[in-house]
Amino acid sequence: MAIPPIPSQLTLEIVTPDRAVAHADVDEVEIPGEDGYIGVLPGHTPLLTSLKVGEMWYRRGVERHFLSVAFGFAEVLPDRVIVLARMAEKAEDIDIARAEAARRRAEERLAQAKVTGAGRIDHDLERTRVALLKAMVRLNVATRARTRG
Repeated sequence: MAIPPIPSQLTLEIVTPDRAVAHADVDEVEIPGEDGYIGVLPGHTPLLTSLKVGEMWYRRGVERHFLSVAFGFAEVLPDRVIVLARMAEKAEDIDIARAEAARRRAEERLAQAKVTGAGRIDHDLERTRVALLKAMVRLNVATRARTRG
């Protein structure tokens, strides 16, 4: 039985419940898997992973494209990566002022919960922590994309 050739590129698809975010042929992908970041090159062993809140990037040639993603799943095949995310946003689409405001709101809610002692079994507190993490990732992604040369 002949071994199939290693593909030269990956087809990347990133989809949210609202829209298709990206569809491109790429050379490399890094995704925020639940157990850590996963680097994917053409020919990668098939796997399925859940996604955490984090930065994602893909590379075509020397150019990297950054995204903020949160929750969902990624399927990796030797020639394809499919990301089904609850939230995915390209760096250039991130509204920095809105992300800064979300970060400030989350920080204020967390500080208030510490002062009042609220949140022992508070689902709102956990949602606030996730909101803070998402805002910080969005800001990091937006900043990274705008400062690269």
